[in-house]
Amino acid sequence: MGTAPAIAAADITGLVLAGGRGTRMGGVDKGLQLLQGEVLAAHAVRRLRPQVGGVLINANRNFAAYEALGVPVFADSVPDHPGPLAGMLSGLEHCPTPWLLTVPCDTPRFPPDLAARLAEALAAEGAHARIAMAAAPEAEADGRTVLRRQPVFCLLHIELRDSLRRFVEEGGRKVGAWTAQHNALTVPFDRPGDAPDAFFNANTLADLQTLEQP
Repeated sequence: MGTAPAIAAADITGLVLAGGRGTRMGGVDKGLQLLQGEVLAAHAVRRLRPQVGGVLINANRNFAAYEALGVPVFADSVPDHPGPLAGMLSGLEHCPTPWLLTVPCDTPRFPPDLAARLAEALAAEGAHARIAMAAAPEAEADGRTVLRRQPVFCLLHIELRDSLRRFVEEGGRKVGAWTAQHNALTVPFDRPGDAPDAFFNANTLADLQTLEQP
C-alpha cells in the first residue's frame, strides 16, 4: 500500500468534546469544572492549539462560558445529546479542514504529540486510511498491562461525515462500533517517555481531585 502524503497540522482542526450530561459528576457541566483554578475545557484548548490549525468546542449548555475561551462553539445537530458521536458529528459538520482531531474535555493531560502521531500513522498506512485512534496501556486487576483503545481520541477525515450522520440517526451510540466500519487504525502511546497518566480522565469529582495532585 503506497504511503500517503504527510498530514500537516494546518490541515487538522481540533475538537474539544464538552457536550455530555456529566452524569457521573452529578449532572454538572464537566468541561466547566475547575482544575488548578482553570476550567477543564481551557486545559484541553490550550493543549490542542499547538498541535492543530484551529480549535472548536462541542457543548450543549453554558455557551457563553465556552465562547469565553476564544474558540467557536457548536451544539449537537441531533436531539437528546446521545453521546460523543453526536459531538463528533457536529465537529465534522463545522470542520474547515480535511481532518478533525477529537479529544474529550475531561482528560487534560493528553499527549502533546497526539495529532502528530495519529497523522503519522495514517500517512504510513496509505491514502485510503481515514481514521486513527489512540490506545494507551492500562493495568488490569490481575496485574497485567494491556493496550486499551481510547475511542474519543480520534483523527478522522471529513469525508466520513455522512457515514457518521447515518449511524447516529439510525440509533448508533458506540464510537467503536462506528469506527469499526472504517477499519480504524490503532496507534499505541506506550513509547519510553510517554506519560503513563496521559489519558487519565475525570469521570467523577474524586477523579478531578486526583488530577489536582502535582
